[in-house]
Amino acid sequence: MFNNNIKINIAGILIDNLGYDEILQKIMIAIENQDKIAITYVTAEIINKSISDSKILTTINNFDIIHPDGIGVFWASKILSNSKSFSKRLTGSDFYPKLIRFAVANSFSFFFFGDTEKTLDRIHYQFPELSVSGIQNGYNFNNDKLISQINTLKPNILVVGLGSPLQEKWIIDNFQVLNVNVIISVGDGIKVFAGNKKRGSKFIQIIGLEWLVRLINNPKLYWKRYLIGIPIFIFRITKLRLKKQEVL
Repeated sequence: MFNNNIKINIAGILIDNLGYDEILQKIMIAIENQDKIAITYVTAEIINKSISDSKILTTINNFDIIHPDGIGVFWASKILSNSKSFSKRLTGSDFYPKLIRFAVANSFSFFFFGDTEKTLDRIHYQFPELSVSGIQNGYNFNNDKLISQINTLKPNILVVGLGSPLQEKWIIDNFQVLNVNVIISVGDGIKVFAGNKKRGSKFIQIIGLEWLVRLINNPKLYWKRYLIGIPIFIFRITKLRLKKQEVL
């Protein structure tokens, strides 16, 4: 589906060059046509994981829509491409509020799967106008019962926030048996729906340093991802660029 999308190859992941409005349009088409699509995102961290594990790469490329997320992927597209690159940086944290407003305007329903009960319980209070069919935390669940519950409720949009690559694997493994129109993996972006995801100032967001805010707020959780992961990512993208120049 959507073979007409322009795709940008970054380390073997075929990422769709779509803006926020275009992704929302694809969601609208899937729901109106009673179709089913799976959407995921790609960050520098996920690219690092996919380079190290070909199974992750294969799983991600099975999604209908793969959108870039963050300054790292945006930068990589500029470095690797002579002609095709992303025109602007996209982030899940900017996209999900747009998705919420879009869903409310069109009376689309959600099921949220992932994170903790505390986080999930906040969604209704943060967005009382949002139609939430059901919730399930990501730590204690029976998969067969979960799928049965989702299929009984028949939400338009299933949001999965289990962290990567677990969430992508779960979506692909269960895609055929899920009775929903749109399945979207969001990672800790599920906190955006709950209104408790910490972001930097607008200036920090514009210059692409939100990762630094996360690192400062929770160094124990993020030090390895950023202090080790970012240099590795830069090295790998630079290496891919040099190989490309050799071929040219």
